[in-house]
Amino acid sequence: MITIVAAIGHNNALGKDNQLLWRLPKDLKHFKTVTENHPVIMGRKTYESIGKALPNRTNIVVSRKQNWFQEGILIVSTLKEALKFAKKIHENVFVIGGGEIYKQTIDAADRLEITQVEGNFEADTFFPKIDPKIWQKTFEECHQKDDKNDYDFCFQTFEKIIN
Repeated sequence: MITIVAAIGHNNALGKDNQLLWRLPKDLKHFKTVTENHPVIMGRKTYESIGKALPNRTNIVVSRKQNWFQEGILIVSTLKEALKFAKKIHENVFVIGGGEIYKQTIDAADRLEITQVEGNFEADTFFPKIDPKIWQKTFEECHQKDDKNDYDFCFQTFEKIIN
């Protein structure tokens, strides 16, 4: 199973200048719970924005950059190669960004784990449109902003509709 994990604004905003647009510790905790002990696939820019390998996960980074190396991660040159390697490790694979990796993966994905952040945000990176003819929302849990979380947000799960 391929699951995409992303936090997006109402305008599908993901980030700007390789940074997140919000501070949501509850979402980061949720992300950790969902992805821990599984392979995670990300692009090089996403990895650089995180700044280190995510603990208790096999970190697979897709990069076209030659001679690029980071301790604790597997670097591959294509998304196809990343998916092939990840599926050898575990049947459940998580794709965690960024925008280009999401665009390349959404058609192959089986599930979307989306944190819908309340608001429209100025961004330079966006998530692909979630087509209701392809994706059915099967779960939603909403949270109010508080002293630690800057925005209202909802955890949503979408399953691919099988025709």
